[in-house]
Amino acid sequence: MAGKIRNYYAGGNTARGFYSLYDSNLQGLDWLFILKGGPGTGKSSLMKTIGREWHERGYDIEYLHCSSDNKSIDGVMIPALKTGIVDGTHPHVIEPSAPGAIEEYVNLGEAWDSTALHKEKETIIKLNKHISEAFRQAYDTFKEALAVHDEWELIYIQSMDFEKANELTGKLIEQFFGKMKLNKTGEVRHRFLGAATPKGAVDFVPNLTEDVQKRYFIKGRPGSGKSTMLKKLAKSGEERGLDVEIYHCGFDPHSLDMVIFRELGIAIFDSTAPHEYFPNRGGDEIIDMYELLFPKGTDEIFEDRLSEIAGRYKAKMREATAHLARAKELHDDLEKIYIAAMDFKKVEAIRERLASQIRELARSKV
Repeated sequence: MAGKIRNYYAGGNTARGFYSLYDSNLQGLDWLFILKGGPGTGKSSLMKTIGREWHERGYDIEYLHCSSDNKSIDGVMIPALKTGIVDGTHPHVIEPSAPGAIEEYVNLGEAWDSTALHKEKETIIKLNKHISEAFRQAYDTFKEALAVHDEWELIYIQSMDFEKANELTGKLIEQFFGKMKLNKTGEVRHRFLGAATPKGAVDFVPNLTEDVQKRYFIKGRPGSGKSTMLKKLAKSGEERGLDVEIYHCGFDPHSLDMVIFRELGIAIFDSTAPHEYFPNRGGDEIIDMYELLFPKGTDEIFEDRLSEIAGRYKAKMREATAHLARAKELHDDLEKIYIAAMDFKKVEAIRERLASQIRELARSKV
């Protein structure tokens, strides 16, 4: 029987540049294989193949998706084996904690023809420069979009009933945890439930919450206290010794979009665009922050101003996504050069060597 697959991001293209949460997701591993090699060298395919093998063996698998390429992954984790494989090339630089003892480098550059790549040196340098510029433009534009979003939030912040917001949060803390206090230190993981990608916003909310019994869908407006409430709930869960999955906002990583307490079977998340969902199974519940915390008619009072701000925000987000799409196009061109210089029989040999190491690790744990 195949295991479960969990999908998320550990790095993202955000209004604060490329933002990495890799350290949080690599903690506690006994073995970490760090792949080195250029674009098109088969890193993602290698990880998918090994992930598929262990999934078919009945193990739960976690895929760390790539925010810059919708078809690629940046890592695969096999939690039961405390083993992971990650792409260790820019921008997700992995700092080893115990090289050789935990982390091991796997160099896919062994399989390329350096002479063939040298002939394309000027093109490679030019493409890398253009790719970096496209990402810089995307990050700058996301930053501009965040400034517009702050204007949007301010309208609602000035109208919100903070006393009611605190009461709501306190009620949920009591409802979730009561007097619970576990005799252990909780394991806390920081991740992204989605990302800004070349194809726009993508999220894995349905996958991440599929085996959670109770889901809370937070509805509201920008600045209605959704992230603040999630931060307080996460802190309360951690203080009680619970394992906590904290999912940051893929646009502004300083904000939160979801918290999951799997030991309690609870997930609570911001269910507004671009990750808007509605209850579709028993146990699902909506928490409407706008309805609970704002005077009736707030939307109507500021309707014209809100419409103008929303228009500017959406335009900036479209512009930033276009820059990511351009970076992807250029990266595809770069990949073609490397693919033509690769000996994929050697890549397959490297993959099989790595796969054999992991099988041996699994046998040693039996």
